[in-house]
Amino acid sequence: MTEKKLIGVDLGGTTIKFAILTADGEIQQKWSIETNVLADGQMIIPDIIDSINHHLKMYEMTADQFSGIGLGSPGTINFKEGTIKGAYNLNWTNSVYPVRDIEKGTGIPVTIENDANVAALGERWKGAGNNADDVVFVTLGTGVGGGIIANGNILHGASGAAGEIGHVTVDPNGFLCTCGKRGCLETIASATGIVHVARDRASEYAGDSELKAMLDDGQDISAKDVFDLAKKNDDLASIVADYVCASLGFALANVANSLNPKYVVIGGGVSAAGEFLLDKVNETMRINEFATIKDSTELRLASLGNGAGVIGAASLIKMK
Repeated sequence: MTEKKLIGVDLGGTTIKFAILTADGEIQQKWSIETNVLADGQMIIPDIIDSINHHLKMYEMTADQFSGIGLGSPGTINFKEGTIKGAYNLNWTNSVYPVRDIEKGTGIPVTIENDANVAALGERWKGAGNNADDVVFVTLGTGVGGGIIANGNILHGASGAAGEIGHVTVDPNGFLCTCGKRGCLETIASATGIVHVARDRASEYAGDSELKAMLDDGQDISAKDVFDLAKKNDDLASIVADYVCASLGFALANVANSLNPKYVVIGGGVSAAGEFLLDKVNETMRINEFATIKDSTELRLASLGNGAGVIGAASLIKMK
């Protein structure tokens, strides 16, 4: 008997990614559609249903060939009711019912999870997490997100907020965060945070620096610009990169000291700085870890890129 396949869906504010995978997590087909957030996002779930049904018909496949659909989504998830609420980048302010509606529309069972958690599950299953039972994933993008896998299970916490590594305080007197606190990791190590740090440091910097010249000239800069210049030993860029990496390493050391994962995995757009970023973060992590953690927890770069979400979403079906 042929083993049933999986469908992974990664729902984002601009794009919805889909994949058909084997039971072992190998992607066989993948595609994406634009996320239609108009009309309070009312077309998102029907679009998902239509896209899945269209592609199954195109690939001459039927619902009974699949063991389930895994869906990763932003917003607050009620796992008992199968609802999502407060996904503001999708214009979902009120509760929506993806489990009920997608199951009815496709005839395939549906499991849902937070989008940061499915990325963590993807990296854990087929990426840098090496299928270990204990993995912490932190994603450095527009914000800083995270997912914690302990004893093979995603930690949700009492209100579903476990893994909010971006709101670990690293500087109590630092920048104001959108959450209302000061000095959250997100205000320093996210893509937007790195630019904020660069502008702040540039205002007090008087030396010779290409980064300083770009900012003084009114140019828009990115986190990539900062790290590219730091790799070339630009003085201001190096000051910014050192501060960002030290802050990230400090936060991750405390996460590691609390959870003792086998791997801490860094993903997201900022992680494209690669080994340069990894080495600097690891240096501060090791200074702030106690001996047992140093010996048993390893820092790694994510390896799946944009594929982590659909792979992790599909893995939800295996975990049921």
